[in-house]
Amino acid sequence: MASRKQPETGIAGSALDSEPEISEADMRPSRIDMANVQIDPATAEAFIAERRIGERIKKLRLKKSMGLVELGRHTGLSASFLSQLETGRVVPTLRNLARIAMVFSKDLSYFFEPEPHTLFRIHRKHERVRLPQTGVDDPTYYFESLGYMVPDRHLDPYYAEFIPLKPTTDVRPHVHPGYEFLYMLEGELDLRHGEKTHLVQAGDSVYFDASTPHSYRCAGKTPAVALIVTMHQQHLPQPTVNLRPLGTPLGSRATVGSQATTLRPVEQAGIAKPRAVLSPNPLRRN
Repeated sequence: MASRKQPETGIAGSALDSEPEISEADMRPSRIDMANVQIDPATAEAFIAERRIGERIKKLRLKKSMGLVELGRHTGLSASFLSQLETGRVVPTLRNLARIAMVFSKDLSYFFEPEPHTLFRIHRKHERVRLPQTGVDDPTYYFESLGYMVPDRHLDPYYAEFIPLKPTTDVRPHVHPGYEFLYMLEGELDLRHGEKTHLVQAGDSVYFDASTPHSYRCAGKTPAVALIVTMHQQHLPQPTVNLRPLGTPLGSRATVGSQATTLRPVEQAGIAKPRAVLSPNPLRRN
């Protein structure tokens, strides 16, 4: 009987270009391997339940305003089966789950990946801190942040109280990126936006571009109270519209139709440039 050819070895003595020999003992599962294969059925059921597959399917269906019968027509599954699936009474096979995933343009992994944590924060009234306007000797208002405990927030809500002022008191305008929403709760407020002043009364609301200089002044003899929400500016991609010939630098004159148009950067156009330090304080993040 011909002897087995010994594998060639390299410097480190490892086999090259050949498969290592596997003995019969190596092919027999050890007691530890057998123990690991024994999965408790309850543990498997809990693993499936944690994925909340039925709830995810229902959310996808409702988001598309789709009924069970319509989903059944797309997947070839009965409406009664889909109903049991959404309530967790049955577990889908991979084949059926793939049918449902394809209807909603989802991958199978969508149903098994951990769900993102839902953001939810309560700010109790007694936990809020009342702060005065900073940067001035005589504050014209006081404010309380309503979202200071929310990390990476996309908007900042405030409760603001504007106190009555003397006619000679100077109110400093300010700017900041994004937009602002104001809802008057009590009293009257003169809201100056650009070159115009608007009287805002209880129940009125205002939504405006905060990159335009604006300021507030209590218009009555009693404090004016408002809910203010500042929304951060979203960095959106610039539209792909060319208003000048390719290669023409900004600031030069370009002909559009029969008119000559001067194209300038935003700052050269006279639009106020937002400052890094916001004043008054309610329009800054904590």
